Amino acid sequence: MRRRCCWLVVIFVATFLLQVAPITPITPAAGSVKPETKAPSAVLMEANSGEIIYEKNPHQRRAPASVTKVATLLVALDALHDGKVQLDDRVVTSEAAWEMGGSEIWLEPGEDMSYQEMLIAIAVGSANDACVAVAEHIAGSEKAFVGLMNEKAKDMGLKNTHFVNAHGLPAKGHYTSAYDMAMLCKEAIQYPEFMKLTSIKHYKLRGGKTQLDNTNKLLWWYDGTDGGKTGWTTEANYCLVSTVKRDNLRMICSVFGVPEIRGHFQESVTLYNWGFANYAYEELVKPGQVVKQVRVGRGTVDQVGAVAPEGAGVLMQKGEEKDITTEVELICFLSAPVEKGDIVGELKIIVEGKILERVPLVAQKKVPKGSLGRMFKKSFKSLTN
Repeated sequence: MRRRCCWLVVIFVATFLLQVAPITPITPAAGSVKPETKAPSAVLMEANSGEIIYEKNPHQRRAPASVTKVATLLVALDALHDGKVQLDDRVVTSEAAWEMGGSEIWLEPGEDMSYQEMLIAIAVGSANDACVAVAEHIAGSEKAFVGLMNEKAKDMGLKNTHFVNAHGLPAKGHYTSAYDMAMLCKEAIQYPEFMKLTSIKHYKLRGGKTQLDNTNKLLWWYDGTDGGKTGWTTEANYCLVSTVKRDNLRMICSVFGVPEIRGHFQESVTLYNWGFANYAYEELVKPGQVVKQVRVGRGTVDQVGAVAPEGAGVLMQKGEEKDITTEVELICFLSAPVEKGDIVGELKIIVEGKILERVPLVAQKKVPKGSLGRMFKKSFKSLTN
């Protein structure tokens, strides 16, 4: 009997270690042979341009499970940046939020938390009840909020996405695709708050009484991982959209429908390994770098810098040489006032004689309208010269 108990303990410990032990990535040699993945649907994308590096059934409609929450967070952050809500707003839990099942933070009816902590609960703890609470806070009801999610997907031109709820629990007609979700992630990572929220490994709510642990284990296991969202239901299997940055190259990987436990992590690692082994990002303009100056009339200054807010560059296959040039087209003359971020021109990236990308250039800073005295002095100086 004692020997049997010992064996049971050994089996239990071995099973536990199998579940939690980190993945050991196997880095393949660089080459043109694309990797194989067990994921029924997958996309590997360069995050700046949206260029697809690898795809497998990219537009196949799949149940997204909690990966849905990428879209939920995106719409919630849209509302934040539009000034409709503030991070310190108090979000009150309704009966509908309290009744949610699945992963949750066990909100009670009438319990309130800050908007920021509700978003952390969604991003880190995958809390379904927090999704409903946030949805109601922004749009009045979850149904109305889901309408905003679908409107966002439509505005982005995503043709294989339709949401029925804000959390991802199974529902008829609730679907997305590996490509669409990668694009939603590409949009979301433009918000610094999204990156900050989804990169949190641990967080304590309610004064330390509720511990949240991020379900995206690539944050621990894969160097450069700094965001994303996992998902699992019996209908969807294991899903993951994630983002990794190494050197100047940021990639987004989206895998859906992986049947094995932890398989969504392993399949993502396989694709990332191949991508980083074979591709590099050649940075042409750094984020915020002044490309040229634009003339400004009737302002407090006579010119303003034209910058590419997110920078600009080209995805290159390692060992490949291409003729890359840039051209800048600017508005000839601006009249003050000029607001910071106003579009003042564009940067053309030309590869092998063809325009690969057009990058908007914006005003580096605000230029208020100048005083009458300054304009008079400037006019007098011009006449005397």
